[in-house]
Amino acid sequence: MEETIAGPNAAQIPKQRGESLLETAVRYAEERHWDVFPGTWLEAVDGVQRCSCGDTACAVPGAHPTGPDWATQATGSATVARRLWTEQPTASILLPTGHTFDAIDVPETAGFLALARMERMELTLGPVTLTPDRRMRFFVLPGASVKVPDLVRKLGWSPSSLDLVAMGEGAYVAAPPTRYGSRGAVQWACRPTPANRWLPDAEELISPLAYACGRDR
Repeated sequence: MEETIAGPNAAQIPKQRGESLLETAVRYAEERHWDVFPGTWLEAVDGVQRCSCGDTACAVPGAHPTGPDWATQATGSATVARRLWTEQPTASILLPTGHTFDAIDVPETAGFLALARMERMELTLGPVTLTPDRRMRFFVLPGASVKVPDLVRKLGWSPSSLDLVAMGEGAYVAAPPTRYGSRGAVQWACRPTPANRWLPDAEELISPLAYACGRDR
């Protein structure tokens, strides 16, 4: 079941309910052909949710890789994903960028502004996540991490002046319904559907995203 909740600018954010992490990870691999890998998980210690990494000051508790070799754990096989999450059912679902998709990361306020502008422009969006630390990640075709800095410069901005980061090879995103400790779960601002199976190129979205980040400074 999905529940929608109101966000800034009256945006509707589908929220996944009632589906296990295992089922969801398998579905991402099987239906979307995304590589997935299990990250850390949350453990109750004296009634407090702590990250399995053991760091009491963990910045993203329960939502980061378990070790530096995380890229070798990524799999696009639904069968392997099922085995991995059967071994650790509460592990977070992490998706490596740079293979089947890159992601453009912006602040939540800029992301909602950009979404409204993209809707008016009738742009075709890919999936977009909203994280508990108030970031939005727009899924785009691989290669964005290389192209985005030049695209931003062509629009008249210095890449370092905008809070906009293209995530490619060597990076990852946390996928719904992964939780960030007690701060809440990652949600879909634009959920995966058959209509957005084909991702947009970064060039199609960069103008409204850069404009929104410029307004948000």
